[in-house]
Amino acid sequence: MTYGGESKGNYGKRNRTPASPSGDLSPSQRCQPRSLLSNLVLAEWIREELQDIPQDVISSRYKCFGIADSRDLVNPAPSDLVKLGGLLLTWLAAWYLGCLFAAFMPKKAITTSIANLQGIGRKPVLRAPVPKRQKCDHWSPCSPGNYAYRILSGGGKVKLAKICFEDDLLISEEKGNVGRGINIAVVNYKTGKVTSAKYFDMWEGEHSGEMVTFIKNAPEGSLLLMVTHDDGSTWLKNDAKKLIEELGSKEVWNMKFRSSWAFIAAKGFKLPDNIQKEKINHSGKSNRYGGWPAEIQIEGCIPRNLI
Repeated sequence: MTYGGESKGNYGKRNRTPASPSGDLSPSQRCQPRSLLSNLVLAEWIREELQDIPQDVISSRYKCFGIADSRDLVNPAPSDLVKLGGLLLTWLAAWYLGCLFAAFMPKKAITTSIANLQGIGRKPVLRAPVPKRQKCDHWSPCSPGNYAYRILSGGGKVKLAKICFEDDLLISEEKGNVGRGINIAVVNYKTGKVTSAKYFDMWEGEHSGEMVTFIKNAPEGSLLLMVTHDDGSTWLKNDAKKLIEELGSKEVWNMKFRSSWAFIAAKGFKLPDNIQKEKINHSGKSNRYGGWPAEIQIEGCIPRNLI
């Protein structure tokens, strides 16, 4: 085997056959510029692998790397050593500054920065703004100069009744003043403040007459908000039904065992015809609560200039 036309016995001791001096590359491709580090590494390899090759054979290869004489491999120019030293110092300085920066930079800021970089190029996700909460959880706000109300009956065994007026819970589980039977809250129409709230059990005991007295004692110019929880009809007497009917109820005589009922009335003045004032629902054994009352609700806005 030959190397550039010479016998292997002369300088092929390691049984390797380097490529021919000319190869398949053009002169411009063979002598492309290389970095300082690449030149030094490649020169070291040449020195170890091809130390027995005569000067006249390899001189043409050294010229591709800017080396005029093979002795330059053993004794590199001082400028090359300075450049290499500068490169190493620059690398060490960059590494040290990076460690210093990471030590003083808060971990949260680094995590946020990485997350921001990862998000580059992603399509923005458009999200609808969170709707503003309205008084008493209305879907739309009441106009200025109106009271907001919402009356929710009890549902099943565990969902208790609620009465909300101007975003204030007058009767609720949180208040600790809700119970089985008919729950009633009395509100001063002029001030919008609750004056009294109480529940009357219509399943056990005689509380129908007590409820009649409570309603009659409500001052003129009051709003009365009523709602059932569990059963509100078993011990409800006719005189109580008649009194509630006089306040404007059309469903009080239709109440049955565990009927859900909600009602709002005005004492001493008349509410507008276009607001929701009453609702009733009769529970059946096939409902989702297995015969227990299903919740119903009424809500609306009451003008403040009725009296």
